[in-house]
Amino acid sequence: MTSTTDPSTEARTDSTRRGGAADTTRQAVVLVTSLLAIVAAFIGSGAAGGTPIQDAAGGWLDADSTLIAPARSAFGIWSVIYTGMLAYAIWQVLPAQRTSARHRRIGYAVAASLVLNAVWIGVVQLDLLWLSLPVIVVLLVVLAWLFVQLRRMPPSGVVDAVVTDGSIGLYLGWVIVATAANATAVLQAAGFEGWGLPAEAWAIGVISAAALVGIALAIWGRGRIAPALSLSWGLAWVAVGRLTDEPSSTATGIAAAIAAAVVLLVTLVARIGAIRSARGDRQAGAAGTG
Repeated sequence: MTSTTDPSTEARTDSTRRGGAADTTRQAVVLVTSLLAIVAAFIGSGAAGGTPIQDAAGGWLDADSTLIAPARSAFGIWSVIYTGMLAYAIWQVLPAQRTSARHRRIGYAVAASLVLNAVWIGVVQLDLLWLSLPVIVVLLVVLAWLFVQLRRMPPSGVVDAVVTDGSIGLYLGWVIVATAANATAVLQAAGFEGWGLPAEAWAIGVISAAALVGIALAIWGRGRIAPALSLSWGLAWVAVGRLTDEPSSTATGIAAAIAAAVVLLVTLVARIGAIRSARGDRQAGAAGTG
């Protein structure tokens, strides 16, 4: 019997299996942008002649600038995030990952997040505090989109879960806190006085909003640990900053500590529920085939 399969269709299918120039380009872009983000962070630290972030933009992003600013030690998490994103860039560039549907789906969005991170550092270095807010908001939207895609496309294994989901999850959780702190700094720098409400009331409201986002991620993400860890880390250091440093605010510090604990607790409960559900599905499947 003569095959009626179109040779061009067979060629396209084979190319999809083996990967082509588009896959190689995507892998290279992710790797290059991860290195760009690290270089930008190095400059932003002041080690390469740039102005340290805490001193740039009038010092509005320093640990003692607003009630929502985390203590300085919190920013050490960036080293973990950059390491994780570099690990992801290396992971996705391996030949075995070239045709992964997951990496094809998220690759350029990951690259965009890394470029946006570098752009944010750049605008802060230029003392354009007002411009830093829309940049970090877009970064947050991109990371939220990535979280949704990763939730819909399960990892291929433990390494993929740790390197891909873990790294991007940490990135997302921290940027939620950073966006809240950034927005507060921009508003205060612009002279916003809170429409007559006390500064602590606004701070607690912002902290509550960040915690609600973390709770939503925990429930929808079925207990994904990484976003909760970095979000809670940021909130915990907000608590430390307000309880031990200026501007001092016991109410804000307690609210931030409670918010961090609640996010972790809800995530843990959601995780346990997801594990039990998966176990029940496996048992039901085994019973159905028995």
